[in-house]
Amino acid sequence: MQIGILMTGHVPEELVDEVGEYPKMFERLLDGHGFTFRSWAVVDGEHPESVSEADGWLITGSKHGAYEDHPWIPPLEEFIRALHADGRPLVGICFGHQIVAQALGGKVELFAGGWSVGHTSYDFEGETMALNAWHRDQVTELPDGARVIGSSDFCANAALLYGSSIYTIQPHPEFSAGFLESLIETRGALVPDEILAQAKANLAAPTRNADIGNRIARFFLDAKG
Repeated sequence: MQIGILMTGHVPEELVDEVGEYPKMFERLLDGHGFTFRSWAVVDGEHPESVSEADGWLITGSKHGAYEDHPWIPPLEEFIRALHADGRPLVGICFGHQIVAQALGGKVELFAGGWSVGHTSYDFEGETMALNAWHRDQVTELPDGARVIGSSDFCANAALLYGSSIYTIQPHPEFSAGFLESLIETRGALVPDEILAQAKANLAAPTRNADIGNRIARFFLDAKG
């Protein structure tokens, strides 16, 4: 099964040699399930011609806001709607979670409650799972057909399921503790000091990245049939 990865942002330049771009991070997360991968840098204006160019699709995180005026965002939203109509499986992570909701009629906003960074516990339909977060924007109004399957005290709409073909989550299962630490150093100036301090203090706390990676893989495989 080939997974098409739509890259909507870049890893900070000084970290690329260490971890690669975001598609490489997802390839590592989804390793061991027999997938092949192809990526498009939609943030740079590179878009797939058709939803049929991959069997399943994944939209990465980004430093950009879904509501911002960038020329690559409207074509991406059109592609999301085409995927929704086609029924091929789609997974969205952070920005991907947000842009899917916006494209399908929901609302994304700069959250008045501020930032969520680092080790965060989420309730996934009764199961507590800790993942790393890095966001201020949130999905504040759900599109028709979206069902909440994950939430936290800070983020009510942290994971959404749209029928059996779209699965999106706000946190970052692709973020290791090491990458989060480097991200704090390179992009932490955006975040209040007390939130950064808490994130640094919890760097060693375990996360369920592998479990979410397995859930994403199973979602792709089950949706493909």
